[in-house]
Amino acid sequence: MKQKSERIATSKLLIYLLIAFIAILGLICMYYGSAFAPGLSGSGDGESGYDGVDPVLGRIALTREFDNFFEDRELNPVIPKSIPVCDIRYSELIPCLDRNLIYQYKLKPNLNLMEHYERHCPPPERRYNCLIPPPVGYKIPIRWPASRIEVWKANIPHTHLAQEKSDQNWMVVNGEKINFPGGGTHFHYGADKYIISLARMLKFPDDKLHNGGNIRNAIDIGCGVASFGAYLLSHNIVAMSVAPNDVHENQIQFALERGIPSTLGVLGTKRLPYPSRSFELAHCSRCRIDWLQRDGILLLELDRVLRPGGYFVYSSPEAYAQDPENQRIWNAMYDLVKRMCWRVAVKKDQSVIFAKPLSNSCYLKREPRVQPPLCRSDDNPDETWNVLMKACISPYSAKMHKEKGSGLVPWPERLTAAPPRLEEIGVSPNEFHKDTSIWHSRVIEYWKQMKSVVQRNSFRNVMDMNSNLGGFAAALKDKDVWVMNVAPVQKFSRLKIIYDRGLIGTVHDWCEAFSTYPRTYDLLHAWTIISEMKEQGCAVEDLLIEMDRILRPDGFVIIRDKLSMINYVRKFLTALRWDGWLSEVEPRADALSLDEERVLIARKRMWNESMSTI
Repeated sequence: MKQKSERIATSKLLIYLLIAFIAILGLICMYYGSAFAPGLSGSGDGESGYDGVDPVLGRIALTREFDNFFEDRELNPVIPKSIPVCDIRYSELIPCLDRNLIYQYKLKPNLNLMEHYERHCPPPERRYNCLIPPPVGYKIPIRWPASRIEVWKANIPHTHLAQEKSDQNWMVVNGEKINFPGGGTHFHYGADKYIISLARMLKFPDDKLHNGGNIRNAIDIGCGVASFGAYLLSHNIVAMSVAPNDVHENQIQFALERGIPSTLGVLGTKRLPYPSRSFELAHCSRCRIDWLQRDGILLLELDRVLRPGGYFVYSSPEAYAQDPENQRIWNAMYDLVKRMCWRVAVKKDQSVIFAKPLSNSCYLKREPRVQPPLCRSDDNPDETWNVLMKACISPYSAKMHKEKGSGLVPWPERLTAAPPRLEEIGVSPNEFHKDTSIWHSRVIEYWKQMKSVVQRNSFRNVMDMNSNLGGFAAALKDKDVWVMNVAPVQKFSRLKIIYDRGLIGTVHDWCEAFSTYPRTYDLLHAWTIISEMKEQGCAVEDLLIEMDRILRPDGFVIIRDKLSMINYVRKFLTALRWDGWLSEVEPRADALSLDEERVLIARKRMWNESMSTI
């Protein structure tokens, strides 16, 4: 009986110990559950670590909310060890120019107005939260300046343009490469000869189209593969080459692969994303645009972005053909530009060059109620993000009217000279020069950080995601690069300073995808933009994935931000495959420094879908 009692007591003790162990384990789970539950909850309270299965790709989507990520937790379950890779058929995805969305959402864009080529972004719940793979056989792009005339066919495996434009010397397939002879629809024998002919038409010194540095910024509408812009560079003219993702869908992709400043865009219903008075020269070579439609609204959009005295080069059959239809179009167009106060500067061979007036004097002399009217005084000609075009003339400011011009000094002096429009954004010349000096010093420090891994000609296409006054781009003036300066939509008014300095750029909302092909840029510079997006309630994870989409393999990101944001981004580097090379420093303090600021430089690894470990 004694042994039996002892066995019962022992059994009870084991039961009590087991209950105690379970209780302690439960308390531990409750403790850690309270710490990590916000990252795993599926209650729909905005704290979810995963949104669930991506409705587009059927894969796990990353979180959109975070509260406690800045604590140093090595086992934080919200930080992904890897990010899904998109299907290879998305290797050229442009999320906000994806026409599949038009069909999926049963949108009804006006095809006559080119609305189907304008931006239409997926809603947050349908974003592609995956890494875009390169095409099969992708190679590191050929470096500039050799890239101007040849690219790897594997990087853009599309040859239909070579066949379609074979008689115009756009491009030629040559084994593993695609060559660009420099031809165009209008200039079969080369853009270089065509540019010289334009300079001669205008009687500019030494047959140079830059006219002593007074023509610096150009816009090429319907640019093809951007050979016109490519050969303008030797004239010290930088062109924003623009074309839609239309039937020639890869033309801009070829241009960017070549290392030529270019972007996707269309003259549709919305303003081009450039401030007023940005360009000295606009160009259209058989760009197949109906300039007479909707009371000349498209020509009036060009008028908005042209500077006082700016030129519009129009090379098209309407300018020279003698058949009745082309003569009818020319007469109607001539009547329109006359009412717009443009004059014909010269007409020769197959081109006509119009010139815009230097002041408001002609506008004030027009007959009452003549069309097109002047824009209302409350219309801001510099506001462009999702702003509809207006069929009206944007008059000059009182200062521009009085001075009969933009007041800009010639290039290259204008890069560092304080532009007159600084006062419109409340910045003094002293602040401008100080900003320029600070960024010069900062860029020197960046290069010191990267000098061990950066080879000559490593960079060609560069983006400054938060360009401010353009100091970062100005500091690169001695590098053989071009910079897409991006003004976040909240700072759109500063973009005109970029153009007044002789640089180029665009306005953009970083809560959305950028209008470019994957693998566009060799270097992304992100100054405070990550913390600014977080403050606006946009998902930083989405921004990082978008940065990866537009960054070339072997490309670099320079992120300058608060320490807390750098710590957060660092945890994603392996998942993003940005751990090819890393450097993090605490930079020297200057007048633009944030509290606890850090500079993180990372290099994207070269990978393809077959290398994926997901």
